Amino acid sequence: MRGRQHPVTGTRRRRGAGVLTAAVVGALVAGTVAVTAPALTAHDGGTGGDPADPDAAPQAVPASTEQVVDTCAPMVAQLSPRDRLAQRLMVGVDAADPEGAAAIVRQSQVGGVFLGGNATALLQQGRMQALQEASRTPLAVAVDEEGGRVQRIDELDGDIPSARQMAASNTPEEVGAIARQRAEQLKARGVTWNLAPTVDVSDQPRTAVVGDRAFSDDPDTVTRYARAWAEGQQAGGVYGVLKHFPGHGHSSGDSHEGSVSTPPLAELQRTDLRPYEALVGPGKPLDGRVGVMLGHLDVPGLTTDVPTSVEPAAYRLLREQYRFDGVVMTDDLGAMKAITDRFGLAESTTRALAAGADIALFSNVTDVGPLLDAAERGLADGRITAEANDAAVARVLESKGLCSRG
Repeated sequence: MRGRQHPVTGTRRRRGAGVLTAAVVGALVAGTVAVTAPALTAHDGGTGGDPADPDAAPQAVPASTEQVVDTCAPMVAQLSPRDRLAQRLMVGVDAADPEGAAAIVRQSQVGGVFLGGNATALLQQGRMQALQEASRTPLAVAVDEEGGRVQRIDELDGDIPSARQMAASNTPEEVGAIARQRAEQLKARGVTWNLAPTVDVSDQPRTAVVGDRAFSDDPDTVTRYARAWAEGQQAGGVYGVLKHFPGHGHSSGDSHEGSVSTPPLAELQRTDLRPYEALVGPGKPLDGRVGVMLGHLDVPGLTTDVPTSVEPAAYRLLREQYRFDGVVMTDDLGAMKAITDRFGLAESTTRALAAGADIALFSNVTDVGPLLDAAERGLADGRITAEANDAAVARVLESKGLCSRG
């Protein structure tokens, strides 16, 4: 049975490995958690066949016990309904205001925070520790450190090239080393997630919305370099997120400014989606090791009246066709007119969580209370189902290295 790989350490766990909580131990005693094991034969050290007849067929013997335990479910069960929904929010905090950032976490108990812009006070002198101490559940602290024009710690730890520059000047192995070093620098400053690499396939001009943020206009080149970056980043101890599914590289428009259209889904599958096909899903190199971010994209043949980030069909495409089982998050719901021109912040949150996002992202400082109030109403009226909500929270907790889903 295939083990699940821890998303940050990269080590393989046997399915079911994990800490047995009191709740799980109680369930085992009560017989409510399955305990399975393969039967032993004589060759495995069992009593097997007739010792007087070595050619006799071995007989089944009592199996040794190997516990198949989901350690995420008990953690989810210990959270209140509101705190479960809070785990599915990642909200912006002001890195220039460490005390204000800690207050947001303390009051809302969100699952993650995002540090945008160029302020760095929160990233210095161990100030991130107060942010973690404000949270009852370990917090995901995210940036989008891509290199080039999208960097957050360049003033502290030096500049790194854009994805396009790296692919043009470095081997994948060298890019993996760059990513590992950057991840180590981020981790030392208290950052645990990096919303990178960009796996868009694009030949847009350098300063276009994707532009030089893409490694290449060739899907195979993007695949090689994105894998190298993701694996290097993981080796450095930071959780990575591939973006922007199902492909922003050949789009027209900028989701920061308004609606964005892409080529039809069939065309994306021939180009933009090839890196996802190669990298995620069972048996693929990044299986169980990264998350995926959905863009705010209008895709003929996939979306109808709403963009991908709030369209259930887009999440089904990722989960069912590409068989991705990890964390799925939205692009920024709060500062992109592709969303805000259509919905308010609270409605976009509920729509995204109901559509299939595990995490709704807001890059700016946002009043979390109304978002949670709306999500609670969505949970109460069935727009967000309890089963789907708990499964999403389990994926979030696992991505933070807190448990294993078995």
